[in-house]
Amino acid sequence: MIAVDRFNGGSKTMTLAGAVGVLGLVLTAVGFFTAPQPTMFSYLFGFTYWLGISVAAIIMVAIFHTAKAKWITILRRTMETMGSSVFVFALLVLPLLFGAKYIFPWVDGANWVFPGTDGVKFSEVELHHLHHKHPYLNLTFLYVRQAIYFGVWIFVSWRLRTWSMEQDATGALELTVKQRRFSPGSLPFLALTITFAGFDWLMSLTPLWQSTIFGVYYFAGSFLAAFCVLTIATVNAQGKDEYGTLVTTAHYHNLGKLMLAFTAFWAYIAFSQFLLIWVANIPEEAGWFKLRIEGEWKPLSIAIFLMGFVVPFFTLLSRNLKLKPRLLAVVAVYLLIMHAVDMYWLIWPAYSPKAPSFHWTLITAFLGVGGLSVAAAMWQARGRYTLPVKDPYISESLRYVQP
Repeated sequence: MIAVDRFNGGSKTMTLAGAVGVLGLVLTAVGFFTAPQPTMFSYLFGFTYWLGISVAAIIMVAIFHTAKAKWITILRRTMETMGSSVFVFALLVLPLLFGAKYIFPWVDGANWVFPGTDGVKFSEVELHHLHHKHPYLNLTFLYVRQAIYFGVWIFVSWRLRTWSMEQDATGALELTVKQRRFSPGSLPFLALTITFAGFDWLMSLTPLWQSTIFGVYYFAGSFLAAFCVLTIATVNAQGKDEYGTLVTTAHYHNLGKLMLAFTAFWAYIAFSQFLLIWVANIPEEAGWFKLRIEGEWKPLSIAIFLMGFVVPFFTLLSRNLKLKPRLLAVVAVYLLIMHAVDMYWLIWPAYSPKAPSFHWTLITAFLGVGGLSVAAAMWQARGRYTLPVKDPYISESLRYVQP
């Protein structure tokens, strides 16, 4: 067993994050009563940003168990804690369900007026096409799907984390076997639920548009953001009696390589989606990109390509940078900011099609949802070990060197 103490710190961080979260949501509620539509779009922005990170962490844990990866063992508890905050999102999704009519045109297509236009509505032909999607795009089925999504996420997160913490006390080897048997079977359910969640929350903002790889685009960005959060958390845990002091430069090198890999993967999926739609040139599909690559949205689209892919890709090619934890954490913060810009680019044109705009609830909703999710994760971490101390591979993880 590794000689580390249970984590009893973080109370100030948890309290501050919780206070910021409550204040942010209260101010967002005030914004809803004064301007419901932009507030709901802002809330969707904050919700999908933070939830994607939590679910991506759950998927990461399952993937590493499936791959029987050993080097990541020392970092696994942090990923489990990140994923454990998913339970709070089961409550935070309720405002989206109750306010669906303000953001999803398919809720009441006949009366929907497109934001940022002079009273433009769906044409008769468009309403006809929208009607054919009604078996999927209806509120009742939406509620059912949300219950399925959160049921899968909460159960998988709880099951893997419970076995992991139980092993801290017993050291039973069969608990490792259980995790490695359970994880492969959970991955198809995790992949499908996050994919369809991306369809529900983001793609259906433009209900006549469709892309079969949109869900992959959403969780590719979320995966990258999750590795960034893991890197930042590990760097900040380098104090006395914290697991970060045991993490070596070899671990950080791997985290940097994963950040590089998912920067490239996110860009690859983005380009693939664009290329397929551009080649097909179907009006119902091309319009989504036309809005974003022409007019006032064009500069932001170019900026996302240059600053979201080109700059971090060539920066993370540096081996020396990946061996310096604090510099790597700076890059991680930068990538989290760019992920927020990307989420804004996905969501906000549905509200402000003519040009990028700003509503103050973008800040309050982002901080509100983020504050509560961070507080929930800190609450789950307190009183528990910050690494799986009796995992049979923890010693091997501590001795890990680059092959």
